[in-house]
Amino acid sequence: MHRSGSGRHEAPGGRGGRSRGGRRPLFLGLVLALMGSPAWADCTRAMRVPVAPIGLSVISSGGEVAGVYPDVLNKVSAETGCRFEFVVVPRARLEAMFNSGGADLLVPATRTSARDARGDFIPMVRVRPMLISLASDRAPLESLADLAERRELRVAVVRGFDYGESYQRLLQTLRDQKRLVLEADTLSVARALERSLADVTVMAPSIFTGTLQQDSKAKGLLERLRFESMAELGWSDSGVYLSRHLSPKDREVLTDALERNVRSGAVWKTVQKHYPAGTYEEGMKPLVTLK
Repeated sequence: MHRSGSGRHEAPGGRGGRSRGGRRPLFLGLVLALMGSPAWADCTRAMRVPVAPIGLSVISSGGEVAGVYPDVLNKVSAETGCRFEFVVVPRARLEAMFNSGGADLLVPATRTSARDARGDFIPMVRVRPMLISLASDRAPLESLADLAERRELRVAVVRGFDYGESYQRLLQTLRDQKRLVLEADTLSVARALERSLADVTVMAPSIFTGTLQQDSKAKGLLERLRFESMAELGWSDSGVYLSRHLSPKDREVLTDALERNVRSGAVWKTVQKHYPAGTYEEGMKPLVTLK
C-alpha cells in the first residue's frame, strides 16, 4: 500500500514495518479523550427521574411520559449516553423523594432556598406565578397581602408546589384562616374553581392552561380565565435540580448538556413545540435572548 506523498511503502505487518498493535495506543487514546469530554461521556448509572404531570411540561398517559422536560432529557440522553428512568408519582411525593435522595433529578422546579440546600439548580426558563380565577366582577387584587386580607376568597393550590417564601407564608396564613383548599393536581384545582369550591388559585399560567388543554371537559374554561400579577411574585428561574447524591462526574456531564441546550435555544424551541401561542406568554419566557 502506498501512502500519497510519503515515498514509503508499508510492510506486510503494518506501516513502516510496525505491527498494527503499534497504532492501537494512539487510537485508544483518541477514543478515551473523546469519552472523557462531558458532551459525550456516559453517566455512571441510570438516572432516577420521578415525574408528576404538570401542564404540558410533563404529560403522563398509560405510564408513558412526554412533554417539554421529557423531550429535553431524551435529547440530553442522545447527546451524552446518559439514561433516564421515568416513573410517574404524585407531585408531593416527588418532592419528598428528592429530599430523601430517592430522586436524582427534580423536574420541573422553580428555584427556592429550601431546594438549593439539597441540589444543584440548572435554570431552563423564566416563569412567573400569577393569581388565576374565572372571570368575574370581583375587585382586582394586586398582592398576596391583599389576598390574605380578602377572607371571603377561598384559595386552591396543588400540594407540593412551591413558589418561594412569600408563597409559603401565604399558605400558612390561609391554613390559619381555614381558607386553604389543597388538591393533588392542577386539574383538581380547575374543577374546584368551576364548581365554586374555591375562588382563586396561585400558579404559573402555563401549568394551568397546559392542563386544561389536555382535558376535553375542562378545556372550555380557557376562555374564562382571569390572570392577575402579584407584587410578591415576580419573574424567577425554573428548571432542573440535580441531587447532591449524584457523583461529581454525573453532575458535570448533566450540567454541561443541559446548559448547552439552553444556550442553543433548544429548550425554548421545545416549549414552543408543546405550548400553543397565546397560552403561556403571561407566565413563561426564555432564559436567554434568542437571535
